[in-house]
Amino acid sequence: MAQAHDAAAAGFEPAGELKIGQVGIANLRIRTLDIDRLAAEMRERVLRAPKLFERGAVVVDFGGLPGIPDAATARALMDALRQAGALPVALAWGSSENEKLAVELGLPVLARFRAQYESAGQAGAQVPAAPAPAPAPAERAPARKRAADEPAAAPATSGGAGLMQTTAVRSGQQVYAADRDLTVLAAVGAGAEVIADGSIHIYGALRGRALAGAQGNPRARIFCREFHAELVAVAGHYKVLEDIPAELRGKAVQVWLDDDQLKIAALV
Repeated sequence: MAQAHDAAAAGFEPAGELKIGQVGIANLRIRTLDIDRLAAEMRERVLRAPKLFERGAVVVDFGGLPGIPDAATARALMDALRQAGALPVALAWGSSENEKLAVELGLPVLARFRAQYESAGQAGAQVPAAPAPAPAPAERAPARKRAADEPAAAPATSGGAGLMQTTAVRSGQQVYAADRDLTVLAAVGAGAEVIADGSIHIYGALRGRALAGAQGNPRARIFCREFHAELVAVAGHYKVLEDIPAELRGKAVQVWLDDDQLKIAALV
């Protein structure tokens, strides 16, 4: 023990450096506790877009149910989701019963996600501040997991009220504009990701993913000069490439929410 204390005092670096960063995972809000149906829906998502959803980290939210399931049922659901190709990593914030269930399952509880289903007043009164912002939930677009050997986030510069990215966002890179809009003056490459709590403006080609309104703002929009996106999302409502009409590809478009439906239209 004394040797360890002496090593720390001498300025040796710790074996592991712990930092709190952005949480880039999807939230699955359970509305009907039908395990077979939920697994089938997840399997379909993975089959349609394996690069986006296969082995994707998922927070399971039981807030849409009248009550919390028992531990055996919850474990069966987690196993079914894993077999379908997803990786349940936590429960969304909820009641004290939800907290007890998380302990029984050996999973953490993440506060940020459930708050995004509540009104601003409710969220402020009930949910403790989370240490890191996250892309929005349930039926929500999952952010790309970055491996240790992939490039770090692309450099960006603050542009007053918004964040301005002046260089291309390459594959494996992510740019996130917290509490503001994001403007990208170059291309967003395949496998790259741009996220903003506000709107996103892309003056080059979009070949990767763009997620606007990441904290649940339904008025956020995405504007793009050349549209080839792998995925676009506004306030968590998303479409993948397979869902996008062929006639819009390569065109200048805008993406927005209308009555909780994601719309994509050409700019004229």
